Amino acid sequence: MAENTDVVVIGGGYAGVMAANRLTLRGDVTVTLINPRPDFVHRIRLHQLVGGTGDAVVGFREVLSERVRLTVDSVARIDTAGRSVALASGGTVGYDYLIYAVGSGSADPGVPGAAEFAHPLADLEEAERLRPVLDDAPATAPVTVVGAGPTGIETAAELAEAGRAVTLVCGGVLGPYLHTKGRRSVATRLARLGVTVLDGSGTKVTAVTRDAVRLADGRELPSRVTVWTAGFGVPDLAARSGLSTDALGRLLTDETLTSVDDERVVAAGDSAAPSGLPLRMSCQAAMPLGARAADTVISRIAGERPADLKQSFVAQCISLGRSDGIFQFANRSDVAVGFHIDGGLGAKAKEAVCKGVLKHLADEAGKPGSYRLHRVPGDARRRHLLRAGHGGTPVAVERTA
Repeated sequence: MAENTDVVVIGGGYAGVMAANRLTLRGDVTVTLINPRPDFVHRIRLHQLVGGTGDAVVGFREVLSERVRLTVDSVARIDTAGRSVALASGGTVGYDYLIYAVGSGSADPGVPGAAEFAHPLADLEEAERLRPVLDDAPATAPVTVVGAGPTGIETAAELAEAGRAVTLVCGGVLGPYLHTKGRRSVATRLARLGVTVLDGSGTKVTAVTRDAVRLADGRELPSRVTVWTAGFGVPDLAARSGLSTDALGRLLTDETLTSVDDERVVAAGDSAAPSGLPLRMSCQAAMPLGARAADTVISRIAGERPADLKQSFVAQCISLGRSDGIFQFANRSDVAVGFHIDGGLGAKAKEAVCKGVLKHLADEAGKPGSYRLHRVPGDARRRHLLRAGHGGTPVAVERTA
């Protein structure tokens, strides 16, 4: 009888669920998914949860294979020597292989008053705390959204469409990923919604108080509710467990997503830093990374050399309220190009992406091994950097679809 292999996946986000589902391809593998929540969080809809136009919670059984054992708990520490994880509630879970997919969350703003008076928006609990704060504020009360990446833009648009008086503080450029043409389209739509957009170097936030936001250029903006979307961080579990990480705390791996410290530990998603060149934090990267991580484990079980990472990007999509959006096309190296779809068609494209993400996960649960996007020829710029030996740790500051 073939020996059974136990694989533990830490984190039930886009990368973790994809990896867990794919591992069921082998009948001799037992998969345990450890996640702190009993439901799947569709993070690219959190702005809708805050705006009251949609939900961001999906039952795990809609996207997770029945063969995956779900443990609702948090991991306190990874013991690589003992091949086990210690649970926050007590007890341990052993593993033969571990997939580290803990995702990302809010980063410390490092701005006086922000931790006390601003409301972050990186996970479900933060969105659930923010929603009643907005409900309690008068409709005419000034709302300030800090951060002009996709999360900030989407949140500002959603709240403005609901009739809120919204100021979007960019701290730099509006939509830094976008091509100039796409940025112009987004600015036009935000203006139509009544959003006041403040950009430029003088708009960096220097302090947040209970009822105001102060900028580097000396301006003080009245703000009844301040929403903070500038920057993401990752949990420190890997570092606390003695594993090598980059400056942000992402697990350092080789191009097969295997930890540089332990070939039994494989990373995926926002918390992975392959060759010190982490990918843009996004579900667009997370799902292929999850599939690649699972393939790496499956190859090792079979005694084969795992394939190297391939990652191909195509776009960034941003909703601008319920009837407008933008689908910003990009090359495979994740650089925006001069072509985009906006307006109603852009909104439909974004909605199709949101639904398509869940379909990819559900399809892999029903037919493991069917997902193939992680095999598409990838980023030529990345290959060049690797050949030249230019590994680094660029800090990704926005998480997007």
